[in-house]
Amino acid sequence: MTFTTLALVRHGQTDWNAQRRLQGSTDIPLNDVGRGQARDAVAVLSDYEWDAIVSSPLSRAAETANLIAAGLGLSVDRRLPELAERSFGPAEGLQAGPELDALRTPDGGFRGAESEDEAASRGLAALEALAEEFRGRRVLVVAHGTLLRVSLSRAIGRTLQSIDNAVLNLAHHHAVDGWELEYFNGERVVAAV
Repeated sequence: MTFTTLALVRHGQTDWNAQRRLQGSTDIPLNDVGRGQARDAVAVLSDYEWDAIVSSPLSRAAETANLIAAGLGLSVDRRLPELAERSFGPAEGLQAGPELDALRTPDGGFRGAESEDEAASRGLAALEALAEEFRGRRVLVVAHGTLLRVSLSRAIGRTLQSIDNAVLNLAHHHAVDGWELEYFNGERVVAAV
């Protein structure tokens, strides 16, 4: 059976990650820790041969992809706007507290933000399009924690916890059988569809 392998890597750390601020679609750059995480990811990713590297256009993902690609002796093939992080609207930049709580909606989202369902639909559609385009090959995708988490959760039919910065999440897309998650946050898992 032909399947496509996708490495789904969250960008390296930013200052807002370190400060526990919601980033969303705000374009916050990597910090030095994040650059080191991206370089360190090369060791694990070099165990595979990659046919393409794609990333979100937001600078933290784009720079992570560039650093990983350089370490692998490859180049980034393109930036996909559909891989940008979920927009948290006016909640972006806020830390936990009363100001953030005031923006919460009854369904757990934020007023004026993209819903989790919308982000999952957008992200999974982008990943499935890549799986179809690169059928039978290996694609390294650098994107964002929430987008990857909700997209993968929908793909495998179970809720995943947060995704760590610059670690391996390895999924396989089978044209008939759907998605299978082999690695999550660098650990082997059993989650066949």
